[in-house]
Amino acid sequence: MAAVLPSFRQRLKQLFSRLAVALVLCLSLALTACSSANTGLSGNYIEDTVAVADSLLSTIALGADDPARAEAEIEARSLSNGYVARYRPRSSVNGLGSFTTMQTAINSMAGHYTNYPNRPLPEALKERIAKELKKAETNATRGA
Repeated sequence: MAAVLPSFRQRLKQLFSRLAVALVLCLSLALTACSSANTGLSGNYIEDTVAVADSLLSTIALGADDPARAEAEIEARSLSNGYVARYRPRSSVNGLGSFTTMQTAINSMAGHYTNYPNRPLPEALKERIAKELKKAETNATRGA
């Protein structure tokens, strides 16, 4: 009888540890599924491209001493990350000229904000990004 008791305890311990692992996996899956970030994107490529381009244009137009600049930059990063994450995997979209132009502008902004987080965009970079965003917006509405 004494030999049976440790075996039963080991099995019970193993059962509880497996149940705990299963519970943790289920909870993490449920929380991941429920925590989808609201990026403000509609799912319509043309509408989203125009909305993101307008948002980024208004962000780069803010002055260096504007109190709303920091919040606008955070929102622009979030919106552009959501945009690229949504449309880069779609082969019907990621080959379009409007998407590649948009991605170039987003990467330019992201690169600057990553390397120089406390500095405003230089005028030459602002002009180039604005030009690319307007071009992407125009191409998206034309379907290119």
